[in-house]
Amino acid sequence: MKRTLFVLACLLLASLACLGQGTVVPPTPTPSPSRHASLPAGAVKSTPADDAWPPIAGPGWSPPAPLEGPVNTPGGEDSPFIAPDGETFYFFFTPDVNIPAEKQLLDGVTGIWMAGRSGDGWGEPQRVALAPPGELHLDGCPFVLGSQMIFCTIRESSGGMALYEAVWQNDTWTDWHAWEEIDQDYQVGEMHITADGQELYFASKRPGGLGGFDLWVSPRTGDTWGEPVNLGATVNTSGDENRPFVSADGAELWFDAASRAGKPGPAVYRALRQPDGSWGQAEEVISQFAGEPNLSADGQTMYFVHHYFTPDMSRMLEADIYVTQRLAP
Repeated sequence: MKRTLFVLACLLLASLACLGQGTVVPPTPTPSPSRHASLPAGAVKSTPADDAWPPIAGPGWSPPAPLEGPVNTPGGEDSPFIAPDGETFYFFFTPDVNIPAEKQLLDGVTGIWMAGRSGDGWGEPQRVALAPPGELHLDGCPFVLGSQMIFCTIRESSGGMALYEAVWQNDTWTDWHAWEEIDQDYQVGEMHITADGQELYFASKRPGGLGGFDLWVSPRTGDTWGEPVNLGATVNTSGDENRPFVSADGAELWFDAASRAGKPGPAVYRALRQPDGSWGQAEEVISQFAGEPNLSADGQTMYFVHHYFTPDMSRMLEADIYVTQRLAP
């Protein structure tokens, strides 16, 4: 399985991006291109009924199902993030999971999208503008806390992969610029800041880990973040652990990694906070092409990405946002 749809396209954009200092200006209000119009001709929506490798949830969670409403399409929806207040849903979209990366950069739709709450579900998503009109760029892995968004990006003005931030003002994300709170030597990958703002969790291949991508934590120290600490062998292995998420109450650490139960593709794991503040032994909760976990603030709904594959697992068909509910004890 690809690490993320976003990272694949970024690798190509890195070779195209030119060095230089871009000028940050507000976006020109224009209608978002239609996601559905951008889909490949003849695209057919995959469903649980024809899924050769459906996701499997462990005890305590309901059978996973696609997110209801207009978010999922026959294309690729990835990197789900529900805002802490539960009123806005963010995700990454690309119309064809098998399209060459260079064509993702120019299609006008690949990037971060957001949907507002509509009753018990979600309204029609809109593209999030995070760069000046005309600048070659690609944005992904959104994280939102209060009026701040931190996101992965690669663009002409940065010259390579970077973490940027934006500010929510006048009902739009604006004032996007490089996120300068973190020491670049920390080599921060996809990240999550706890609800109290005191801990930064991130994936990294930085020296001192157990192998591959490990999960690390940095404590808040004034206006910056302290020296990262590896989460240790109860969480990390010699393989890759990625995309951390900490529940709003700080009691649960979620992430994805290769299945340790013999299932195909990545799986979603959970570790529980121990009395001394460390994390207990991680357990596999959702298996079979499941990743990028994100939990609602009340702790009851888990959002994650599920990738549909052909029966022989030779080709990915699409990616959807799935949900599972925590069951009563």
